[in-house]
Amino acid sequence: MEKARVMFPSTPVTNNANVPAARFDVARVRADFPILARRVGKHPLAYLDNAASAQKPDAVVETLARYYRGSHANIHRGVHCLSEEATVAFEKAREQVAAFLNASTPAECVLTRGTTEGINLVAGTWGAANLRPGDEILLTALEHHANIVPWQQVAARTGARIRVVPVAPDGALRLDEYRRLLSARTRMVAVAHASNALGTVNALRETIIPAAHATGALVLVDAAQTAPHLHVDVRALDADFLVFSGHKVFGPTGIGVLYGKLPLLNAMPPYQCGGDMIRAVDFENGTTFRDAPERFEAGTPNIAGTIALGVALDYLRAQWTAGAQAHEEALLRHATARLGAIAGLRILGTAPEKVPVVSFLLEGVHPHDVGTMLDADGIAVRTGHHCAMPLMKALGVGGTIRASFAFYNTLEEVDRLASSLERIQRMF
Repeated sequence: MEKARVMFPSTPVTNNANVPAARFDVARVRADFPILARRVGKHPLAYLDNAASAQKPDAVVETLARYYRGSHANIHRGVHCLSEEATVAFEKAREQVAAFLNASTPAECVLTRGTTEGINLVAGTWGAANLRPGDEILLTALEHHANIVPWQQVAARTGARIRVVPVAPDGALRLDEYRRLLSARTRMVAVAHASNALGTVNALRETIIPAAHATGALVLVDAAQTAPHLHVDVRALDADFLVFSGHKVFGPTGIGVLYGKLPLLNAMPPYQCGGDMIRAVDFENGTTFRDAPERFEAGTPNIAGTIALGVALDYLRAQWTAGAQAHEEALLRHATARLGAIAGLRILGTAPEKVPVVSFLLEGVHPHDVGTMLDADGIAVRTGHHCAMPLMKALGVGGTIRASFAFYNTLEEVDRLASSLERIQRMF
């Protein structure tokens, strides 16, 4: 079986891609995550469901508590001390997001509730304003439902047509078919940077984005699965839009980011309307709206979550500097080898470039049963279709078992997973 590895496709913040995994002090890092010390029944927790949601370090939890205990007020409105403190902290977090993505300006970073809202925002505003009958939206068979259903809805409203790039048996995109499907009718290419179900990393910088731009199409990148693992540089990628979720990058739930090139954002109509996104409201003369990003941030935002997201991103970058990415690559290699050696176990998704995700089936055992038995051993994985039903259909399966890793996971946890699967295999 071909070994998978983590890819570093964008310009790194630090030159650490070749740092040996042995230099990364995983025990020290695990101490930052109190939940990892808990037990499930008689067993220590092995949390291997990071593609669904990552755990939170103390620094993030303490930031949330500190904000609510001592600094909470509404932002952008008050002249009193608490409001000014909250506003400064909120906008500092936007600057931290911009630095994380290497955006040209913080104004290109819209704060949303997560990846899903970011995609819906672009589909519902840019899509509704720009798509016409006969236009085409190019998706891939790897997409999460959140990057399929919003485009289906806007296509139904505008008369645009969705076309789909198929996958090869190893879970990689058929780039020959991608090039064939691109045409002057393609207005938007909406593509996952990495598959949440298989871990496949797509060749955005090398092929997908340049080819789309050559036809005049825009590109929206779903970076929910790469933001925790890779240096996502929006300028190096030349992405038109890019989205990710805070809870997958060790931040809170209910907060996310939509990056967009500023001229595109300022040309788009508002997504929702309310306070803080307007310049003026008048019954006779109507309403005028602010420029991005405020144009898309109606109402009171998730202030605490935004501030904590900034802390999470800085924490993540610090782990990369310490060698976290090489450690994750070692976890993926070890998991691929150990699980691939188990009789009756089939790994789905063996593309050469992957984030640390291993999706598999155990012959004769339903994935949900495997997940339940692993849970009894204290091992948390995800089972099912992973919100990727079209991909499961293309692979000819109903669902898989997915183990997904973060830098706080250990090689010993991989061995525990393999041992438990071997026991389950013997049972059946």
